[in-house]
Amino acid sequence: MKLQVNPFSSPSGPRLIEIDGDEAGQRIDNFLIARLKGVPKSHIYRLLRKGEIRVNKGRIKAQYRLCQGDLVRLPPVRVSSSQTDLGADALVGKRLEQNLLYQDRWLLVMNKPAGMAVHGGSGIRGGVIESLRASRPGEKAL
Repeated sequence: MKLQVNPFSSPSGPRLIEIDGDEAGQRIDNFLIARLKGVPKSHIYRLLRKGEIRVNKGRIKAQYRLCQGDLVRLPPVRVSSSQTDLGADALVGKRLEQNLLYQDRWLLVMNKPAGMAVHGGSGIRGGVIESLRASRPGEKAL
């Protein structure tokens, strides 16, 4: 796989990947799922449906099989890294520790920041509970 840089795009702009013999014959959706780790499958399929991912300057369907020499155009996609996320959660957790008002064996009372979710889910990466768990790895109560 050769990565080609488009001289007319910004560093955060689209990138071009030339398919070599190892990737030839593979379905485009499987190729993208393997290359874009951390990006949800639903987002990859949405990019394919909208035509934002192109092969040889044309729209393709998810069932398209790659050929040697194909040029795959990928739009800028934010990829999450689980290790970075855990580090960020621990950092947020340490800041949340400053907002603790009371804590004993059974109860934890805190002044939760406005706009911060209590727990992750439904498109929210994390919240107070996940951040406190990351900052207190040995405790079971959280």
